[in-house]
Amino acid sequence: MSYILAGESGDWEVVIGLEVHAQIISKSKLFSGSATSFGAEPNTHVSLVDAAMPGMLPVINEECIEQSVRTGLGLKAEINLTSVFDRKNYFYADLPQGYQISQLYHPIVGEGTVILDLDDGSTREVGIERLHMEQDAGKSMHDQDPKRSFIDLNRSGTGLMEIVSRPDLRSPEDVGAYLRKLRSILRYLGTCDGNMDEGSMRCDVNVSVRPVGEAELRTRAEVKNVNSVRFAMQAVEIEARRQIDVYDDGGQVVQETRLFDSVKGETRSMRSKEFAHDYRYFPDPDLLPLVISQEYVDAIKASLPELPDDRKQRYMSDLGLSAYDAGVLVAEKETAAYYEEVAGGHDAKLAANWVITNLFAVLKDKGVPISESPISAAHLSQLLDLMADDTISGRIAKDVFEIMAETGKAPAAIVEEKGLTQITDTGAIEAAIDQVIADNPGQVEQFKSGNEKITGWFVGQVMQATGGKANPGAVNKLLRDKLKS
Repeated sequence: MSYILAGESGDWEVVIGLEVHAQIISKSKLFSGSATSFGAEPNTHVSLVDAAMPGMLPVINEECIEQSVRTGLGLKAEINLTSVFDRKNYFYADLPQGYQISQLYHPIVGEGTVILDLDDGSTREVGIERLHMEQDAGKSMHDQDPKRSFIDLNRSGTGLMEIVSRPDLRSPEDVGAYLRKLRSILRYLGTCDGNMDEGSMRCDVNVSVRPVGEAELRTRAEVKNVNSVRFAMQAVEIEARRQIDVYDDGGQVVQETRLFDSVKGETRSMRSKEFAHDYRYFPDPDLLPLVISQEYVDAIKASLPELPDDRKQRYMSDLGLSAYDAGVLVAEKETAAYYEEVAGGHDAKLAANWVITNLFAVLKDKGVPISESPISAAHLSQLLDLMADDTISGRIAKDVFEIMAETGKAPAAIVEEKGLTQITDTGAIEAAIDQVIADNPGQVEQFKSGNEKITGWFVGQVMQATGGKANPGAVNKLLRDKLKS
C-alpha cells in the first residue's frame, strides 16, 4: 500500500534509508581486551587502548571479524576478502583518540538484501549497500550535574557493525518491518542481541520527500541515534511532514543532522551537513589491511543456522501455515523454538493458533517474553494431547489453559484435580439430551418445523447441563438423531 502525505502544494512521497549500528556480540572490544558487558559501573571496562593513552596500539579481535562475516552471509551479501580500516577524524568529548577507527572505502561486506514481511502477508526486498566494522564512542551524560557533563568510556572501542540500507523504504511501516526483520536476523545469527533499549542496536534515519511522480531524490536530513522501532517510525512521519511544510512555505530543505524528541514529537537541528564534513579519512597506519580467505568464509557459511526467511518458507511448504502465521512464529528465534516443540506430533495449524492467539495474549497480559512464559512448551503440547485423545473438549481446554497460566501446573494434573475429564459415555450424554428435549418442547417443535439452526441452541444446553464436559461430536450426532426421531 502506498504511503502518501498530503501537502498544500500536492501529494508527497517519502524516501527513507537507514544506517543501523549493531553492537557485535563479543566478550571483548574491537581492538582491546576490555569487557563489553552492559550495566557495569562507569569507566570500569576501559583499557589503556580505549582511553587512547600514548603508545597504545590496536589489535584486531578475530571474533568481531567472524561475527561481521556471519552477518554479511545472513544478509545474502557479498563478502570482501580484503578490507581496510580507516581513521575518521573528528573531535568529541567521548572520543578519546580524536578519531574513530572505521571502514569507508573498503568495507568487509558489500551489497545484500533484507526481505520485508508486510502486514498483508506480502514481501518485498530492501537493498543493503554495505556493512562495515567500526569502534563505538563513549557516552556523554549531561543530566548528572547542573554544571558539568560526565563521560563514561565503558562503551568506547566496542565493536559495531554499521549496516547501511539503500533508500528503498517508503513508509513508517516499512521502517518498522525492516528494523524488526534485521533484528530478527541478527538474533538468529547470534551476532547482536538487538536490545535497542540498552543501545546495542540503534539507527540513523535518513528522510527526504518528493512530489508523487517525481523520480529525482531531493535533499535528505539525517535523524540521529533513534533507539526504538516505534520512535524510528514516529521520526519518519514527523520529519517528513516538517520537510513538506518547508517546501509548501517556499523554502528548501537543507542537508543536516537532526535529533528526535519523542516527548515533544519533533525533530531538532543538531548540526548542518550542507557542506560535507572533512573527516580527513586515511588508512589507519597501525592496522594492516584485513585479508581473509574464501575457505574461512565458506566455513562460517556452513555453520549458519536456519534463518527466519528459510524457516518461514518451511512452515508454509511443509506445515501448511499461512504466510502471516509463519511470519509471526519465526519473527523471534525463541518463539519458533517454542512453537516447534508444541507442534511436534500435532496439527500444525491448531498448534499455531494456540501459540499466536492464546499464549501471546497471556504473555501480553503479564508483560513477559516467551522465554519467561508461565506455560512451558511441553505443557501446551500436553494440552493438545488431551484434546486429541478426547480426554477434554476444546471448550474445557481453554479453561485448563487459564489455570495453567496462573499456576504453571501440568494440564493433566489440573484436569484430574478439577474433575474435568470429558464425558464420552453415550449413556450419560443421552440422558442429558433426553432431559433437555423434555424440558424444551417449544424448541423441539421449531426443529421439526424446519428450523435446523436451533440445533446449536440444543447443543449449548446439553453442554451447559454437563458442565461443558460432554464430547461435542457425540452430542451433535446423538442430538440430531433424537430430534429427527
